[in-house]
Amino acid sequence: MQDDKQRLLRIVRASHGAVSFDPTGKAAGRGAYVCSSACLAKAGKTRKLERALRTGVSKEDFERIAGEIACVTDAIDQR
Repeated sequence: MQDDKQRLLRIVRASHGAVSFDPTGKAAGRGAYVCSSACLAKAGKTRKLERALRTGVSKEDFERIAGEIACVTDAIDQR
């Protein structure tokens, strides 16, 4: 079970309301997990990400998070 969770990508809403990608999976705040960039896009389109984080996610924040996740998944794919 722990191995499966480590493969997921975590987006976190901090206590002050900022939404960001959490590459360590350990940042404090309410988290939502996605399996890939495609899952993130689907979660954003259906507003599941906003419901999971219990806050609105601006277009700018979403694009920034998507870019960060794309960089991480590209680095993993190159291994």
